[in-house]
Amino acid sequence: MLELARTLELIALLQGKDVLVGAIDVATDRVESAEDVAATIRGALKYVPAERIYPCTNCGMVPLSREVARAKLEALGAGAALVRHELGS
Repeated sequence: MLELARTLELIALLQGKDVLVGAIDVATDRVESAEDVAATIRGALKYVPAERIYPCTNCGMVPLSREVARAKLEALGAGAALVRHELGS
């Protein structure tokens, strides 16, 4: 798994591998927007084919409140759906 969008160029080193892309930062209570998540996924698509990308959180969500964790997971799903729609999947 790669944590945070700023390291996306490193996934070019993982050719042929499935890649978990940490599109949700669990070190903060700030809830990402669906567009934030989609932007991270789009960045990963520059280096990895869509069928190899698995958007996820960048670590466990235990330290977060249920409300924040749920909102972050909803953003993750919504952002992935945006990109899926753009790709025509």
